Amino acid sequence: MQYYTSHYNKEAEIKFPKNITIYDTTLRDGEQTPGVCFTAAEKLEIAKKLDELKIHQIEAGFPIVSEQEREAIKNIANEGLNAEIISLARTKKEDIDAALKCDVDGIITFMGTSDIHLEHKMHISRQEALNVCMNSIEYAKDHGLFVAFSAEDATRTDLDFLKRTYKKAESYGVDRVHIADTVGAITPQGLTYLIKELRKEINVDIAMHCHNDFGLAVINSISGLLAGGNAISTTVNGIGERAGNASLEELIMALKLLYGKDLGFKTKYLQELSNMVSKYSDLQIPKNKSIVGKNVFRHESGIHVDAVIEEPLTYEPYDPKLVGQKRQLVLGKHSGCRAVKAKLDEFGYEVSKDKLCKIVEKVKQEREEGTYINDDIFKEIVRSIDEVVDL
Repeated sequence: MQYYTSHYNKEAEIKFPKNITIYDTTLRDGEQTPGVCFTAAEKLEIAKKLDELKIHQIEAGFPIVSEQEREAIKNIANEGLNAEIISLARTKKEDIDAALKCDVDGIITFMGTSDIHLEHKMHISRQEALNVCMNSIEYAKDHGLFVAFSAEDATRTDLDFLKRTYKKAESYGVDRVHIADTVGAITPQGLTYLIKELRKEINVDIAMHCHNDFGLAVINSISGLLAGGNAISTTVNGIGERAGNASLEELIMALKLLYGKDLGFKTKYLQELSNMVSKYSDLQIPKNKSIVGKNVFRHESGIHVDAVIEEPLTYEPYDPKLVGQKRQLVLGKHSGCRAVKAKLDEFGYEVSKDKLCKIVEKVKQEREEGTYINDDIFKEIVRSIDEVVDL
């Protein structure tokens, strides 16, 4: 058995749409994390690993930013990946032209639709915004692109105006509309209500682009699917502006193992992908980070270790191999005889029961004095106890 989750999950009435698209924006929104700047070579390597994972769409960047950015996006678009390659574009002809020169399959064009954005960022009226957006959608569609329109700050936008904007976009042939929860300010219940309201009048695919300011990006994304959305925006390790975006690894593993929705991703590559993005972004993965954190499959407590040695699923919801991780038994102040015995067996040492107890005591003492018990320290402890016999 590779996983064991709560049987109560199956009792809940859930219904997902038939077709779900996961588009990853690590190379665009993820790169907007303060201090992060990927090289063209790094972008290509990350894109190839995302493709190996079997991601559906890759948002490769923002072409208008620079010549180097355009070159990086074009390299990805011409790499022959299975994933569709899309890029970001403002509602401006020059942005769309820049995307076209990169040979991308499509674009996400965007504009703030909330009154606070219209008044304080764009300084235009709702009608003016509507006109600009439709002109951009029309221009991009005329050039054969897949076009998604993202209403920036959608979750703080007047509902009637949001419906009007999306309906107009649909009439102009847009392929997908995006709900951007730009400052992570909506609840799962709020997003459920919003999508159900939109579904009364909108027929095209609806995507959720959720930010994590309140730690709700993943559950908001899933709630959006259950309410009638079709697509989700993610980033590897949840990187992105401020508190980041919906974490790719958390989202697809939750869908697969908790909700029973397997989208066909090669999850064994998640750890490699996570480590790669961490290296190139220079953002350390928290040790307690879900799915890819170092501590997710590490056990120290004696009670836990005893159980894990006999049956790993007692304290792990799934086999670490599913995400490219490994199980580790860590020695420390909470370790018991069974954990130490397992470590002794690993190194081929055989000791009497009395010596085993002394080694356990020594391990606890060393750790409480501030020494981290790695393999070398453990071997020193064993050698310090008399009558140890090598097998």
